[in-house]
Amino acid sequence: MEPGNHTQFPEFILLGLSEEAELQPLLFGLFLSMYLVTFTGNLLIILAITTDSHLHTPMYFFLSNLSFTDICFTSTTVPKMLMNIQMQNRVITYEDCITQMYFFLLFVGLDNFLLTVMAYDRLVAICHPLHYMVIMNPRFSGLLLLVSWVLSFLQSLLNVLLVLQLSFCTELEISHFFCEFNQVVHLACSDTFLNDLVMYLTTGILGVIPVSGILFSYMKIVSSILKISSVGGKYKAFSTCGSHLSVVSLFYGTALGVYLSLAAIDNSRATAIASVMYTVATPMLNPFIYSLRNKDIKQALRKLFS
Repeated sequence: MEPGNHTQFPEFILLGLSEEAELQPLLFGLFLSMYLVTFTGNLLIILAITTDSHLHTPMYFFLSNLSFTDICFTSTTVPKMLMNIQMQNRVITYEDCITQMYFFLLFVGLDNFLLTVMAYDRLVAICHPLHYMVIMNPRFSGLLLLVSWVLSFLQSLLNVLLVLQLSFCTELEISHFFCEFNQVVHLACSDTFLNDLVMYLTTGILGVIPVSGILFSYMKIVSSILKISSVGGKYKAFSTCGSHLSVVSLFYGTALGVYLSLAAIDNSRATAIASVMYTVATPMLNPFIYSLRNKDIKQALRKLFS
C-alpha cells in the first residue's frame, strides 16, 4: 500500500467497552441517559446565563462557553457509540474516524484552555477586585476565548494532518468506543515517529502550560485569601472559586487516572472503560457542580423555569 493512500482500507472496527451481547442494552441505556443529562444540564446553564442580565460577567461568559464545549465534546463520541450499539454495527469509516479525532482533540484542548482562563479570571477577581471589570473587560475576555479556540484548532489540525500521511494495515480494530488518537496511530503500517513526537509535544504543552497556569493562579488566590482577617471574608472569597476548583480536580484527576491506568496495565479495553470518566462523566457532572454550589446560577435557573 502506498503511503498516504487509504482507499483500500476505508473502515475501522470500534470494539467498544464490551463485546458481550447481553450487556449491549445496558450500555445503550446507560450512555443514552448520561448523554441526555449532559446535553440538558449544560444547555440549561447556557440558557440561564444568556437570559439573566445579572450573569453577563466574564466569569459566567467563560462558564457558558465551557458548557457549550462540554456538549460538543460529548457529542463527538457518544452518539456514534449509541448508533453502533443500536444497529449492531461496529464499523466507522476512515473519513468519520478522522473527523471524530479532529473534533475530539479540538474540544479536549478547548476544555483545557477554558479551565485555565477561568482560573485567571478568579485570580483577578480575588487578588484585584477593584480592577476586575477593568482588566476582564469584554474585549479582553473575547480575546482570551479567541486565543483558546485558535490554539485548540491548531494542535488538533496538526495532529490530524499527520495521521493523514499514514498508511494502514489490514488489522484495523480499535479497542475503544471512539477513534482514540493514540490507538489509531499505532494501527499504521508506516513509520509513526513524527506522529508520536508531535503527540507527546502537544500533550505536554496542553498539559504542562494550562496546569502550571492553574496552579500559579490558585497559589496567588490562596495567598490573598490568607491575608483576609475575618473568617467570613475568607469563606466568601474561597466560595467564588470552589466550583471551578471542583471541576478542575475532576477533569485533570480523571485524565491523570486514565494516563496512569494506561501506563500500569497493558489492556486497551480497561483504558477505554477508565476514559469514560473524563469523556462522559465529567461533562455530565459539571452542570451539577456549578448549579449546586452557585447561588447566582440557582436563581437564574429558577427564573428560567418560572
